[in-house]
Amino acid sequence: MTATIRTLTPIEAERAVDWAAAEGWNPGLVDLDCFLAQDPGLFLGAFAGERLVSVISATRYGTGFGFIGFYIAEPGVRGRGHGMAIWRAGMAQLAGRLVGLDGVVAQQANYRKSGFRLAWNNIRFGGEAPALPPPRSTVVPAAAVPFAAVEALDATVFPAPRPDFLRAWIGATGHVALALPRDGALAGFGVIRPCRSGHKIGPLVAEDAAGAEALVAALIARIPPGPVFLDVPEPHAAGVALARRLGLAPVFETARMYTGPAPAVAMDRLFGVATFELG
Repeated sequence: MTATIRTLTPIEAERAVDWAAAEGWNPGLVDLDCFLAQDPGLFLGAFAGERLVSVISATRYGTGFGFIGFYIAEPGVRGRGHGMAIWRAGMAQLAGRLVGLDGVVAQQANYRKSGFRLAWNNIRFGGEAPALPPPRSTVVPAAAVPFAAVEALDATVFPAPRPDFLRAWIGATGHVALALPRDGALAGFGVIRPCRSGHKIGPLVAEDAAGAEALVAALIARIPPGPVFLDVPEPHAAGVALARRLGLAPVFETARMYTGPAPAVAMDRLFGVATFELG
């Protein structure tokens, strides 16, 4: 049966998030609302009759960048072409843009066939939230600093404007967003959010490791005991070292790939990726 492909409604998109949880990707509890704030039409689904059989997210940023995520086919129908059909639809939605993704490392060869090139690997570190001393630096709620400053700092580590996503992410129910002012400027910001299991930190952006560590200490102090996860670009040695100092261990890895040359970002400031699904 040829599948019908269309944009998912928000209620249908909840199925995509549930499928991601079943795959072990551990989505945040209110990720969906934040994702839809960035692009209300990012979720596509393939239907065999009335049955949703595969999904993908194809998120549009500005006019020149896009990101692929949530590429999942229902286990019972895999091997019937539904996954490839939804893949083509997602890529068509992002036609003409530089496209990125965080894919399972083992699937790199398949993504290369679609024109993607490896830029770097990201490592998910996880473990029980450590008990940390209070940060020596002043950390304040992100809402207490001008949003333009947060947006400008984020623009140094992400290749396209995403103000709608950032506003939603910072203000979402259950999310804790903190900022690190220093010498009259913004030296860092970070968000921690509740997930199906534990909490994830991301994005975590700071001018240096000391600032990132101060933000992490303040973020962890505001959540209950339990697992915590941090997604770090592998080439960022200071970020990897910070994760290890926190007592976290690698639990998962992705290949960050793009359809063209990797965009220039300040990797030395990116201590934690916001989300593997939207970049």
